[in-house]
Amino acid sequence: MTISFILNGEDEIINADPSQRLIDILRNEFHLCGAKSGCLAGRCGVCSVMFNGAVSPSCIIPAFRIKASEIITIEGFSKNDEYKDIILGFKEANVENCGYCDAGKILTAESLLSQNKLPSRNEITAALGGIKCRCTEVSSLCDGVIAAAVIRRRRLNVRNN
Repeated sequence: MTISFILNGEDEIINADPSQRLIDILRNEFHLCGAKSGCLAGRCGVCSVMFNGAVSPSCIIPAFRIKASEIITIEGFSKNDEYKDIILGFKEANVENCGYCDAGKILTAESLLSQNKLPSRNEITAALGGIKCRCTEVSSLCDGVIAAAVIRRRRLNVRNN
């Protein structure tokens, strides 16, 4: 099946088995390895990507569903100022980034911050509940997202003045 879609802002066309998983396409066809294969059932969050604007587990998205869609991986998102805000916030809060669950933590934090400029600890905990992270405590993740929100507001206020 010929499939055209947008990947990290670029138009792409691939030939793929319609049932092939997006995670495998990203890793094998495009050599984008930021999203990891975890549970392969959509429950752990380590394979997270932005799929048509929403954080989604790439392990349960079949190739036929990506036709005419927009996908942003952690590699594509890392080129944005918003990524830098989150990384700085995580660093400030001593959030561990092991490399395995980073895509899920970072993209979920971005999704939350794009909808809510200063989320509460409960909102952050709920948003990150789908990420099975063993390298960071929930309280540190909350601190990191709150710090990222403050950093982002500061950056945007400086830009607007």
